Amino acid sequence: MVATRNAASRLPGDADPQILDPAAIDGMLPPGAVHQGVAVRAFPLEPLSLEAACGAPDGRSVLILDGVTDPQNVGAAFRSAAAFGARAVVLQDRKSPPLTGMLAKAAAGAIELVPHVRAVNLARAVEALRSLGYLTVALEGEAELDLAEALGERRAAALVLGAEGKGLRPAIAEACEKRARIPISPAMESLNVSVAAAIALYEAARAR
Repeated sequence: MVATRNAASRLPGDADPQILDPAAIDGMLPPGAVHQGVAVRAFPLEPLSLEAACGAPDGRSVLILDGVTDPQNVGAAFRSAAAFGARAVVLQDRKSPPLTGMLAKAAAGAIELVPHVRAVNLARAVEALRSLGYLTVALEGEAELDLAEALGERRAAALVLGAEGKGLRPAIAEACEKRARIPISPAMESLNVSVAAAIALYEAARAR
């Protein structure tokens, strides 16, 4: 732990930080990181297996992100997952950002609250959740079924969202039981993926 002299004076008595000036702390952090006079080296959060994180459905939703690479969007999705009581967030193993500082800041503490899974093959993860009893729903703008209608069965849902622009990969969409859309004004082509995740998680919580 490192801290400025001023910040160290506000820490608990058992803290023993190395005292540095603010510029020195700036130099230790990645670009864009913001500190308030204290920096701590922490180990990354370890992902859980799909079975450990999700198991048998208990009413809570699972959020699956396919190819979403922007840490801000992933962090915001974690924040919504925590806000609406999601059970876990499932990420693509190699193409998803690590849970580092920028993502953690966007998540506002949610990465410590919502378990995450890193799946090598997302289509197989979707199939596994479906076999466990989850209602697997692919979110696609061109789908005919409205999301609220798709969630009418009142089953725990696994909500699958793709990256902006590319959308869901065909194999992952095909693995889902249903395809649904969030109805929006024709004035806009699509929603930001983190906004779509928040709406989908809200709808799933409301339908529970």
